[in-house]
Amino acid sequence: MVFVRTTPPRPVDVTAVIPELAPLARPAIRLHPRPGSPSAGESSVGGPLLWPAEEPWPHCEASHLHVDSGFRQPPADVRLKRRMQARWHRDHNGHGTTPEEAAVKERNAAMLAERFAVGPPPADCPVPMLPVSQLYLRDIPLLRPPGQADLLQVLWCPYDHDPHHKPSTALFWRSAAEVVDILATPPEPYEVNDDGYLLEPCVLAPEAITEHPNSLDLSPQMLRMVEDWSRWQAAGVDVDSSEHADCPRDFYDVHLADAPGWKVGGWPPWGRTDPNPRYCTVCDVQVVPLLTIASYEWDGGEGHSWAPHEEQAAAYAANTTGHCCGQDPSQPTKVEVGSTDNMQIYICPTSPEHPHTDLIQ
Repeated sequence: MVFVRTTPPRPVDVTAVIPELAPLARPAIRLHPRPGSPSAGESSVGGPLLWPAEEPWPHCEASHLHVDSGFRQPPADVRLKRRMQARWHRDHNGHGTTPEEAAVKERNAAMLAERFAVGPPPADCPVPMLPVSQLYLRDIPLLRPPGQADLLQVLWCPYDHDPHHKPSTALFWRSAAEVVDILATPPEPYEVNDDGYLLEPCVLAPEAITEHPNSLDLSPQMLRMVEDWSRWQAAGVDVDSSEHADCPRDFYDVHLADAPGWKVGGWPPWGRTDPNPRYCTVCDVQVVPLLTIASYEWDGGEGHSWAPHEEQAAAYAANTTGHCCGQDPSQPTKVEVGSTDNMQIYICPTSPEHPHTDLIQ
């Protein structure tokens, strides 16, 4: 890990205002993914995996007949488009094509023509999954892997799946020391359904934080405490300076509860649905959040207070003047799940190797 990202202190110590919240605090680790060139020996988002050469690469076996072909793009074309957009934004020199980009475009076209010569794979053909995240226990001590495992690998299918219109996910726990020969060139899908499922390779700057539950996870009694402005005023909170001066519950959710962005552990970021307990399909134990895959690292408006100290200026600038050519500092991974939502992966706390479940929020 060669860089640091630090969450600014919250506007107020919420447990000083509502001491009853203290027992509900949970540890979490914000991953702070940022574009880079991670190796298979590093924790990453969208980077290469430490995958054994002798082990088959995971494929999605489901049928993809329902996928609208109008939204499909070859991964190579998505990457080229992103590189060109980044250059346009960085250099401010128009939308021309450099000789290097022209060569890549020509190579991509030749590759596509070769594929079409033999015909695209049938829609019910197994599809190679894409790397989502690789997390080493040494970097993310909050992980609780089974047995001697010290590495978590997450992949997903590049297509939406019914009934919830989200990519199917796969989890693998392994011991890094047991991987001798690494798969050099993993297979890639012929096309991706949405470029939001093709992650930008990112290095991580893990940061341990403490989270409190979203207001939807609070009991009615606790919620009444949160909504009592006299508590906040007594603690010295500047009511008039907040966009949520007439709604302390919103102030709590935006600034003091669960952190946005990619993270391990912590509390779920409810929004699309109300909390609904989920249970392990094997042992019936209530599952817990493992990983949050976020479309954005922080929200616009007051939500940019969650942007790290080191990126507050960029967050403020993007919030006031907008961003260009898709270069949004709050979306470094290029992930977009649901309607710019989050995907949460849950696991069994007693047996992490039991089947996981996921949810879009």
